[in-house]
Amino acid sequence: MKRKEIPEFEDEAEERRFWSQTDSTDYVDWSQAQRLQLPELHPTLKTISLRLPVSLIAELKVLANKRDVPYQSLLKTYLADRVREELERQTVSPGA
Repeated sequence: MKRKEIPEFEDEAEERRFWSQTDSTDYVDWSQAQRLQLPELHPTLKTISLRLPVSLIAELKVLANKRDVPYQSLLKTYLADRVREELERQTVSPGA
């Protein structure tokens, strides 16, 4: 199958509009694609201020120490796990 030639774009916004409305298989042979690894790519982080009871922080530090990880990293893991669980629960039973 002959592929269409990808047009030149004036800017990113024009290119974004084009690809959002176009079937890329007309332009790209995806069977020849190779998976790209970006090991240095990290998610964007934002610092927040969070007030927690001192006793909760102490307990978190005990748990983190048992796992030999920083307590803030453990807190992020716990928070991410809980958010994922809540989102899955909403997906399984919407409106509940």
